Amino acid sequence: MQIPGRRRTVNHMVHHQTPARLDATFAALSDVTRRGVLEQLWRADASISDLAAKFDMTLTGMKKHVGVLEQAGLVTTEKVGRVRTCRLGPHRLEEEAAWIARHHRLWSARFDALDTIVEDLKRKEKEDGQRK
Repeated sequence: MQIPGRRRTVNHMVHHQTPARLDATFAALSDVTRRGVLEQLWRADASISDLAAKFDMTLTGMKKHVGVLEQAGLVTTEKVGRVRTCRLGPHRLEEEAAWIARHHRLWSARFDALDTIVEDLKRKEKEDGQRK
């Protein structure tokens, strides 16, 4: 319901649809332990038990972290007997890197424009000071 005489404000960020894959990846990467697990798996495949020991956590806790990484496509697991081995998944972060690059260019352009404005203001201030 809109109140008469009031303008409606829309938060465009709330309505912007980020692909679910980006959301899952950034959520997975938001945790320091999960980033550490990825770094470990870049070096070599590892069992959940090995990862839990390396990060000094319970098997249940590590299984949850690996599950988040698996849902994001960053890790795959394979169970052979009682051992579940983790390895890097097929997801190579190209879409995420492109998203970051687009936003980097946007912010760089905005900061360059701001630098120009600040330099113009400094120049005008200096000119005004010299006239007095």
